[in-house]
Amino acid sequence: MSTQKQKFELFARLQKLGFTYDESAALRRIEMTLQRWAEQECGDSNEYGSWAIERDETTEKPFRVHHHYRLGQGKDTVSRYAIADREAGALRRLKLIVEARNSRKFPSGLPDADCHADFIHPYYQTDPRGCALYLVRTGDLIPGRALDSCYSRGLAVCC
Repeated sequence: MSTQKQKFELFARLQKLGFTYDESAALRRIEMTLQRWAEQECGDSNEYGSWAIERDETTEKPFRVHHHYRLGQGKDTVSRYAIADREAGALRRLKLIVEARNSRKFPSGLPDADCHADFIHPYYQTDPRGCALYLVRTGDLIPGRALDSCYSRGLAVCC
């Protein structure tokens, strides 16, 4: 199946859940950003060095950290430099989009809207081997189980 057809089918599923076309396109971009971020957190390496995204333990700011291997020809070194926090920005946009959709479906004043079967919960899967973003309806959750144990019952926002 072509990428264009997969994208069309993803947008159709998202619109069926109550997202607009523009929100669907933004959700797809957010998923791609989160997917790439997760891949870069795992990093890359070769015989001369390795790099990965790491967060500072105190400030939580992201850095690209390079380990330079000299292979016995000198001292191994580590360098790091600050990078833009694309993960945080994508998660903020995701939250706004899902809140906008939920507020259209469940106007303010509706008690316990998040318990309604059609309420959407976003889930960010940080493992880069699969889809990074899932949208799970409350009705798809397994009672008594946490979202992170049954997120795959929702819609995977990737193609």
